[in-house]
Amino acid sequence: IRPDKSGRGGIAGIALEPGFLFSQEILQIAIPEMLAQTGTSGRQLAHLLIRAHQEHHRNHFPDIERAAEEVGGKQLPIHVDDMLAIIRKTGVKIKWFSRAPKEVKDEAGVKSLGTVRSFFDPPGTLYLNETLKKQTGRLKYDLALHIGHFTLHNKDGLKSVLLAGRSQSNNSSGRQTGSDLDAQDILNAWRDFECSFFAGALLCPKVPFRQLLDRNSYEVSVHKQLDVSPSVVMRRMTAVSPYPHWHYFDAYAPGTLKAVYRGNGIPLPWGNMRQVEDPCQHWSVFRMLADSQRGASAQISVLDTRDGPRIYCCESVPDRDMADNPHVLCAGIDLNPALDAAGSPAREIAQELKDACAQGGGDSAVPANVRRAILSAGRILNIAWVERGLANPARLICSRGSMCPRIPTCYPAVESADTLTVMERMQQEIKGDGKRGRRGLAR
Repeated sequence: IRPDKSGRGGIAGIALEPGFLFSQEILQIAIPEMLAQTGTSGRQLAHLLIRAHQEHHRNHFPDIERAAEEVGGKQLPIHVDDMLAIIRKTGVKIKWFSRAPKEVKDEAGVKSLGTVRSFFDPPGTLYLNETLKKQTGRLKYDLALHIGHFTLHNKDGLKSVLLAGRSQSNNSSGRQTGSDLDAQDILNAWRDFECSFFAGALLCPKVPFRQLLDRNSYEVSVHKQLDVSPSVVMRRMTAVSPYPHWHYFDAYAPGTLKAVYRGNGIPLPWGNMRQVEDPCQHWSVFRMLADSQRGASAQISVLDTRDGPRIYCCESVPDRDMADNPHVLCAGIDLNPALDAAGSPAREIAQELKDACAQGGGDSAVPANVRRAILSAGRILNIAWVERGLANPARLICSRGSMCPRIPTCYPAVESADTLTVMERMQQEIKGDGKRGRRGLAR
């Protein structure tokens, strides 16, 4: 049974059948129990729910867009002085503080550097880290996010905190959450998302920003023209582009995804609640994390899905956060819909590219006719890094090493420990023994 997604974005999901087991009353009991037994925090569940909502709607939230446009007047670029003037109108006072990064542990227990970037202390004081004075792109984002809180939530008394580091959570509630599910945690996480989306819309208003991207063929480097961070530009690409089939990752070594968006339904290269033991090392984000000296890079990849092979192209950019932790930003698209729209048989083209990569041990120069089709689709989309990706070998990728399609595989074959598989094998042996017994009786 497959769910009816009605053309929406995100992964395919599952059908919630039988329906009586997925009623609100049953889920209210089962979800807290599942969180407690798996060690998943209420905050992690909140992020998962919000991401599914964001992907389902393909990053389109017109009400938040309109609120940001009313505040900023669709100004592009918007300057620090303009944003400070907006804050002064709200009656909020700004105080600066100095705080160097310190070693902290993230949700998975991985150590890295972290610090407080900024926070709003009700009823009317906004604290900003002195480091932001030297990084105006990040300063503008923090100001925009807090303006979003003032605009959308009317400075409602909730302490809003923005952190630097690999942690997924800005922890607006000011407390760490365990596996207990608190509705306030869900609300706080949703408000964090609203403020973050508002900040992107204020810094990069939809219509003028789309026009800028069109003029510059969706180059990430436009962030320099606007004096914003590359992450703001890459995330806004997924929201303003008329082509809906995007994904975006913000990845930290050894395998943490701080931010994820998959409007095109691409599998995750690794989990963002726990580290996986067999990640595919051929994803662009993995390769760039392993080679910190590389600059921005475009990659064409082919990945097998249950609906057949799909071709993806992404642009990956190395960066450092405000606490000086290295990380990789990646924005990409699913090319199959673009190929079909351009009159090329996407599934056949993807299969040909997959076969070429398989014959090349996993990597291959893009065959000439596949190259022509992808180049044509990329030019119709007006995305320059699609053509740059064609200059590099295409790579065969997978969602997990246990599903590696390369020959030889990247990970040694491991016999499945899944109980059902073992039981099924036992049933087959029993049936085989029964057949041999019947043949013996017949003789």
